[in-house]
Amino acid sequence: MMMMMTESITTDMQTSMNLCMECQKKCMETMTYCMSKGGKYMDTTMMSMLRDCAEMCMMCMNMMMGGSEFTERTCMLCAEMCDRCAAACGKMKDDSKIMECAAACRKCAEACRSMQMTPA
Repeated sequence: MMMMMTESITTDMQTSMNLCMECQKKCMETMTYCMSKGGKYMDTTMMSMLRDCAEMCMMCMNMMMGGSEFTERTCMLCAEMCDRCAAACGKMKDDSKIMECAAACRKCAEACRSMQMTPA
């Protein structure tokens, strides 16, 4: 059944899924990086946002792959969470690793917002 669903994946959806996967990966890597650094890097707000954003990106990607009727709403929530995660990461402007995560979050948010305009 999954094979049948993936046949209807558009180029825009594939791009969004790739950006969700990249964002999820960057958030997980950044969490690991922050845990290894300790101190100010263990900010609970940022760590929670990284975790939540990673989970939401994975869910969004799964919804798109499965052709869920909730894909559009999931993408909108994912975009919001990615924006918030980028803002949380943006508070550590002097750290290039965290800024890479913020950039991945912004790209994912933009792609997810564009899914609202993609016809079903």
